[in-house]
Amino acid sequence: MVPLVSGEIYHVYNRGVEKRNIFMQGKDYIRFLRTFYYYQFAGPKPKYTNSFMLKYLIPKQNKKIVEILCYCLMPNHFHFLTQQLTEKGISNFIRLLSISYTKFFNIKYKRVGPLFQGSFKAVRVKSDEQLVHLSRYIHLNPIVSGIADNFDRYQWSSYREYAVGEKLYCNTEEILNLFPNRQNYCQFLEDQKDYGTTLEILKHSSVDEI
Repeated sequence: MVPLVSGEIYHVYNRGVEKRNIFMQGKDYIRFLRTFYYYQFAGPKPKYTNSFMLKYLIPKQNKKIVEILCYCLMPNHFHFLTQQLTEKGISNFIRLLSISYTKFFNIKYKRVGPLFQGSFKAVRVKSDEQLVHLSRYIHLNPIVSGIADNFDRYQWSSYREYAVGEKLYCNTEEILNLFPNRQNYCQFLEDQKDYGTTLEILKHSSVDEI
């Protein structure tokens, strides 16, 4: 794995062991989303709860160890664009997220053993151009895979946070500040539904290489 340096942005991804699905129904996606929100924060905090009020229970003084810029959850894998804010922030974030979600999944579906395929993969983002193309690659995943034919129809990504400004899990400013407005960013996504250019630029960081 590449060294994870504080202040840098990384494309972080992993998939289910033996390429199995890691989300079986909508409630699993919701659990994963709330869990990754919870483990962005360091310091003492309330015991994890599946409550919709979770985000309001974390003390305001708790600092983030990572900043999530965008994400997409697919049936058998996940993608994050994330900035490391503290030493070992990404490693600790993914470790705690994976342990917590695997425990939940194994209890719910009466299984044992690892859920994810080994260690997560991380690729450092080296330029603004790579950053915006990676965000498009991530948001395009459901379209390219055939799961959805429209960005709005896939609810398990950060697209709506970018498109309409919903404040949920991401800091969208890092990427949106590179565009004149939200509409330009959405058009940037629409322009690449055929996937060709994005795939060529990002082939070195494809989840297929895991």
